[in-house]
Amino acid sequence: MRLALALAFTLALASPAAATQEYTLPTLFDVTGVAADDVLNIRASPSASAPIIGRIAPNAKRVEVVDQRSGWMQVNTGEQAGWVNGRYLMYRVDVWEAGQLPPSLSCFGTEPFWSLTRSGGGMVLSRPDAGDRAMQLQRVLDTGVFRDPRRVIVADGLTAVMTPKWCSDGMSSRVYGLEATVVLGSGTGASMLSGCCSIASR
Repeated sequence: MRLALALAFTLALASPAAATQEYTLPTLFDVTGVAADDVLNIRASPSASAPIIGRIAPNAKRVEVVDQRSGWMQVNTGEQAGWVNGRYLMYRVDVWEAGQLPPSLSCFGTEPFWSLTRSGGGMVLSRPDAGDRAMQLQRVLDTGVFRDPRRVIVADGLTAVMTPKWCSDGMSSRVYGLEATVVLGSGTGASMLSGCCSIASR
């Protein structure tokens, strides 16, 4: 319990990356302004002349953007990250609600492999060496800053801290915008997992 409170206090003191913006990444966007018979190209770098490495449907919803640069937005496609022209994306206002988690949130890590996902009103922690463990979600803490993605998840026997930060899964060229630290148990029996989180619909 002390550890959970200490992590929550640290989170509350942290300054958001861009509190004055309408949104802070990562967040979700909908495709807009693309003709019904066209697609939104994903390019290898933030340039209109860069090779096309993927495509997004003209009516796509809840596209996760993890970074931005000079009007271009970074997204994931397949096993790699790419860039789309930001003029064709409109951010959603329903992603980071106070005291809530995006329904499509999933966190994961390697060495050891683990995942933490939403399941109804709770969370499920999965590990190859321990199977699946369903936990009741007790509380979701936020900073109180409008649309700030920073969160502390408090569940039975688990405290997870999510911070906006560049993150790699170590197995692909995908890029994530949330870093996760998960503390299991308490006292002398506590252990820690680290990894990344995504809010993209699966």
